[in-house]
Amino acid sequence: MRLFENLNIDFLGKRKTFFFVSVIVILIGFLSLIFRGLALGIDFKGGSEVALQFENEIDISEVRDQVNQIGLGNVEVKTFGGTTGIIIRTEIQEIPREIFPRVISTIETLIDRYYPGTQKTIIDSTYNSVTYSFDTPEITEDLNIKLFNAGFQTSRISEELNNTGIIIRIGISDWIKENLIEKYADNKFTVLKEDKVGPKIGQELKRDTIIAIGLSLIGILIYLGFRFKWTFAVGAVAALFHDVLVTLGLFSLLYDVIPGLNLEISLAVVAAFLTLVGYSINDTVVVFDRIREYMKIHKTLGLQEVMNRAINRTMSRTIITGLTTLLTVIVLIIFGGEVLRGFAFVLFIGIVVGTYSSIFVASSFVLEYALKNKKQIHF
Repeated sequence: MRLFENLNIDFLGKRKTFFFVSVIVILIGFLSLIFRGLALGIDFKGGSEVALQFENEIDISEVRDQVNQIGLGNVEVKTFGGTTGIIIRTEIQEIPREIFPRVISTIETLIDRYYPGTQKTIIDSTYNSVTYSFDTPEITEDLNIKLFNAGFQTSRISEELNNTGIIIRIGISDWIKENLIEKYADNKFTVLKEDKVGPKIGQELKRDTIIAIGLSLIGILIYLGFRFKWTFAVGAVAALFHDVLVTLGLFSLLYDVIPGLNLEISLAVVAAFLTLVGYSINDTVVVFDRIREYMKIHKTLGLQEVMNRAINRTMSRTIITGLTTLLTVIVLIIFGGEVLRGFAFVLFIGIVVGTYSSIFVASSFVLEYALKNKKQIHF
C-alpha cells in the first residue's frame, strides 16, 4: 500500500521554525526537570513498594488518610490497576522493632485458629523473620500453605520428610495489614506483592542507567560514522539527544497531571528509553539511506532538494510504520496495567518525537552544517 506517493513538501525549508519549536519544548522540559525533577521509583531511590487488592471499590483518599496514620514516614498511596487496588510506596524497608511483637501476636492467633491447642515453638527470631517448629510435618505443611494464603511470606526450612519448621518473613506489608485489616473488615484485601530495594542498589542503578544510555549513543555514533559520513552520524545522535530530552521533559511536566498514568522512572521506563533510542535511529537510518541513494542518482541537484525528495519518498513508510506501532502502544497504555503504563507512554511519546526528529533535527542538522561550512557531501 502506497500513501503520499506523490508528496512534495519542502520540509527542510521550514527547518528553522521547527528548530525554534524544539528549543522551546526542550527548554520548558529542562526547567521542569530543574524545579519539579523526576519521580524516581523504588528501583532508584530505595524503599518498599506494597500492592494491595481489595474485594470492593475503595476510596483512595480514605485509604491514604489511614496509611498516613500508621507511621511509615514519607509515604505515597496511589491506585493500582483500577478502583480496587492500591500501591503504597515508602522509603522504609523494615518495620520498627516495637511493631514486631504485634505482628507475631497476629500470626500466633491465626495458628491457634487453624490448629487449636497445637504445640508451637519459636526456634529462631531476627528483626525481620521468625521461625516456628510444630508437632508433625503434616501440620507444618498445612500451616505453611494457610499462612501463605493469609498473606504472609512463609517457607519450609527444608524439603525433608521430617521437617517441622516454618520461616515467616515479616515486612512492611505485614505492618500495613496489621493496621488496616480491622478498619476494612467489610472489604477484605490481599497483598499482591512487596518489593524492596536498598539505597546502595538504587545508586548503582542510577549510575548504570546513565552508563547504558551513554554507551548506546557512543556505539550508534561510531556505527553511523562508518556507514555514512561523520556529519550524518553527529546529526543522528543529536536527534537522539533531542528525543531523550523531550521525553524526559514531558515525563517531568506530566507527572501527577494525568490520572492513572504512572510516570515514575523505573527499570521498565529505562528499558523503554533504550528501546526509543533504537526505534528512533532506525527511522533516521532509513531516511539517511534514501538521501545517500538520491545523492548518487541526482548529482546535479542541490543538497536541500535531494534531502526533501528523500524525505517525501520515505514518508509513506514512516507513517505506516509509526501508526502501526502506535496502535500497539496505545493498547498497552489502556490495558497493560500499572507496571507497563510508564513503559508504553515513553514509547508513545518517543515514536512521535522520533519521527519528527528524523526529519526536522537529524536531516536539518546535516543540511545546516553543509551550508554554513560550504562543504560538498559526497558518497
